[in-house]
Amino acid sequence: MAFAGKAALLAASFCASLLTAGHASAAQCGNNAGGFENWKAQFSREAASRGIGQRGLNALANTRYASKTIAADRGQKSFKLTLKSFMQKRGSNAIVSRGKGMKKKYARLFANIEQRYGVPAGPLIAIWGMETGFGGFLGNQNIVSAVATLAYDCRRSEFFTGHLYGALTMVDRGMLDPNAKGAAHGEIGQTQFLPGNALKYGVDGDGNGRVDMIRSQADALASTANFLRAHGWQRGAGYQPGQPNFRAIQGWNAASVYQQAIAIMAKEIDG
Repeated sequence: MAFAGKAALLAASFCASLLTAGHASAAQCGNNAGGFENWKAQFSREAASRGIGQRGLNALANTRYASKTIAADRGQKSFKLTLKSFMQKRGSNAIVSRGKGMKKKYARLFANIEQRYGVPAGPLIAIWGMETGFGGFLGNQNIVSAVATLAYDCRRSEFFTGHLYGALTMVDRGMLDPNAKGAAHGEIGQTQFLPGNALKYGVDGDGNGRVDMIRSQADALASTANFLRAHGWQRGAGYQPGQPNFRAIQGWNAASVYQQAIAIMAKEIDG
């Protein structure tokens, strides 16, 4: 899920309103590593006053400035490609081929998800394949450090402040290991939820009483379906551009080429 997606913005606003009464952190942002430790101290006091518990505060204290996250944030180029080039770069043919196999392998899971949320297998599989290669690579950056770095960075401090509160809340609730690894912007798990979205839309898809986006494929896929339903997915309606459910896909990611690629691959997977 791209950090710039409309849904990510909604989740950031949700977390900010829930835990910060709608106001961005007053801690002083910065544009390099120099002020990060001072910012952490300020933010920690604010977080404590707004309900973050000791586990969350300890996770924040142990974060490091994520220079690789900043580099990735400044260097995004693939969303500027043409649709054809984007799909080639992301390996759409391989995603479709493997995706058809995943649809058969997890047929019962996808049937249960569709019955519950109204979302068919194709879009979920396309997102799963696009985001992590079906769980093959979930990222190698510390999630809390990545999100804290972006909350500190002046470029989008307000936006990522909400997601940082989401991550710290998840740590407090035992939903996220403070040492867990994710993608460059702190995206979590099989389908790459930002923490604010994981907190808001995460559901228990395997029935074990916990929500685990990282280890549980069922949780991640059911949560993705829950997200799409919350963003207007209509049971039985089409999801190609111009059809009702395409707007839910647009909610997942703001990049037009990504949206179109998901719709194309999903249609091929669903057959």
